[in-house]
Amino acid sequence: MYNFSSLKTELGKIEEWLGKEYAFIHTGRATPAVLDGIKVESYGEKQPIKNLATVSVQDARTLLIAPWDKGVMKEIERAIVVSDLGLSTAVSDTGIRVSFPELSGERRQGLAKIVRSKLEEARVSVRKEREETWSDIQKQEKDGALSEDEKFRLKDELQNIIDEMNKKLEALADTKEKNILE
Repeated sequence: MYNFSSLKTELGKIEEWLGKEYAFIHTGRATPAVLDGIKVESYGEKQPIKNLATVSVQDARTLLIAPWDKGVMKEIERAIVVSDLGLSTAVSDTGIRVSFPELSGERRQGLAKIVRSKLEEARVSVRKEREETWSDIQKQEKDGALSEDEKFRLKDELQNIIDEMNKKLEALADTKEKNILE
């Protein structure tokens, strides 16, 4: 009997990666996950904003960042501005307001293309994992550990696992694309 657990683990990592990539593509709605990829130079090292401040959603298009140490406010603002996410900032005595701009139709189409390209990257990774697993199954058959019938049964099982993962990835992409285009 062949063990598909390592394949399923790798496919889970691909699904998780795609979800994280989609979190960085903002849809005009304020979501703290957009800031996860931004690193701030503070205390001699680069740290994520969530390690330096509380990030809360103020309204549909505004986040409020309240640093625990007011001395890092300028560094946080600078990191957001240079992140090239198209976000605008306003510093007040309580913290930093991060505003998400309204998306134009052209920008929405561009983001939808990015969503599709990330999906294709994930599909390429899935294909690579499928090929590695199929090669391993063929090798085991050549070594005599599997019969030819078992090899083809495992090939069908492998394809079912891959098809299921591709459906999950497609559903993630469709949901993100729908959010962008609305």
